[in-house]
Amino acid sequence: MNVLHAAAVTLVLLNGRVWTGGDAPKFVQAVAIAGDRIVAAGSNDDIAAMAGNAERLDLRGRLVTPGFIDSHVHFVSGGVQFSAVQLRDAKSPAEFARRIGAYAQTKPKGTWITGGDWDHELWTPAALPTRQLIDAVTTEHPVFVSRLDGHESLANSLALKIAGVTRDTPDPAGGTIVRDANGEPTGILKDTAQGLVDEHIPSWSMEERISGTRAALAEAARNGVTMVTDMAGGEASDDFRAYQQLDRAHELTARINLFMPISEVERIASTGVEHNFGDAMLQIGGLKGFADGSLGSSTAWFRDNYLDAPNSGLPRPSLVDGTTKKRVEAAAAANLQVAIHAIGDRANDEVLKIYESIPRAGERRFRIEHAQHLDPALIKRFASDRVIASMQPYHAIDDGRWAEKKIGHERAKSTYAFRSLLDAGAVLAFGSDWTVAPLSPILGIYAAVTRRTLDGKNPNGWIPEQKITVAEALRAYTSGGAYAVFREHELGTIAPGMLADLTVLSDDLFAIPPEQIEKVTVAYTIVGGKIVYGR
Repeated sequence: MNVLHAAAVTLVLLNGRVWTGGDAPKFVQAVAIAGDRIVAAGSNDDIAAMAGNAERLDLRGRLVTPGFIDSHVHFVSGGVQFSAVQLRDAKSPAEFARRIGAYAQTKPKGTWITGGDWDHELWTPAALPTRQLIDAVTTEHPVFVSRLDGHESLANSLALKIAGVTRDTPDPAGGTIVRDANGEPTGILKDTAQGLVDEHIPSWSMEERISGTRAALAEAARNGVTMVTDMAGGEASDDFRAYQQLDRAHELTARINLFMPISEVERIASTGVEHNFGDAMLQIGGLKGFADGSLGSSTAWFRDNYLDAPNSGLPRPSLVDGTTKKRVEAAAAANLQVAIHAIGDRANDEVLKIYESIPRAGERRFRIEHAQHLDPALIKRFASDRVIASMQPYHAIDDGRWAEKKIGHERAKSTYAFRSLLDAGAVLAFGSDWTVAPLSPILGIYAAVTRRTLDGKNPNGWIPEQKITVAEALRAYTSGGAYAVFREHELGTIAPGMLADLTVLSDDLFAIPPEQIEKVTVAYTIVGGKIVYGR
């Protein structure tokens, strides 16, 4: 038994199957915790002998893993969206319009209706919604509801009027105003075009941010998530203030690593902040940028055209004009971590070129968020330059329903290439992209291991050669996530001296058939030695 001599034991977990994680995992029966640190992991007899007056948790044979780390969420906005209109499972245009109309009736005249997370791929036919669909039920409420990937949104006529968007408004660089056959805006705005309306929507109050964060923390605890990397948007500074208030009040029940927009690199670098600045519960020092859009919005940037559209996607202007490269160089010089969103193969290529152009100094740990559509040459470059592939496996079983109609089967073979990336020696860090997908590592593990699409049409897995094992998926949600934010020395494994973040599951992921993993629930979530969720 490995033991760290420390303060009196405060909590022991007994009679379990404890997977210690990391590159050399093993199974033990029990864990001893003193304060916020693990002091021992070993047999029931050895740990029970250390217990003294400590609180005892009888695991009853359940599986224990290191606490789940979600490496890519939109945490504050996700919490706020609990109180927004819910469109994720609206399975027809009629249901979409009905829900928006019903929600509008609950809000004062003039209130903006946002959120949504709609998915037109659930509809038959899978046609984009238009403003005419909702205008009649939202005459007194401006509406701007987002597709689930956040790369296109629907505005009603009132919102377009407020924003001054007309048939004469030009497409902004990196964005598209979708127009009908007569040249009139349909209400769909893609990527940077969303900013035309976004700038007119009132910001959330600090009370709304804090309330939303509390809701998000409860959702994280319910799903066994003990740390998140929040890829915040343009109001990240306000999100950080909300986090600080909760941190001071000891209300954070998950560790937060906040990434700020890379456009703010000069301001942040001037403060002297470097990666992982903060305390054990709240840290900043990462910067996030964009290279392209999304597959579902046909704005991910590919080398070849989409099969269902006469273009290859929309690169971000800052990538094309060299601004992104200058920002990455400035961030690297200031010892700030960089994560760039890249989905299409051309976008991944261009981001890798930027990373490869910067001399290696120290351990920079560049990241690419999503890294969805790769080819063998790109996969090798992730490994050779130690670029972290920050991926969201649930997207594979969601997008797999319709991805091939956009890019074809051959191009899809190295889509969500978990197996190929690991075999090449790349580092995987898994997350959810919540609210694009559920904040559930269990569903992410299920997706990575089975690749069974949500429509039930791929029972043996979509692109099954890219499946990975349970242990590999768990590592991507634990030690991989810790490495992705420079915290592998204190998070991601169960060993003496590590922070006591643990997740207890209802069933043993290693013992049940893979197709049953999605039914597994979280029994307990422990953060810093404290039980923050328990059934």
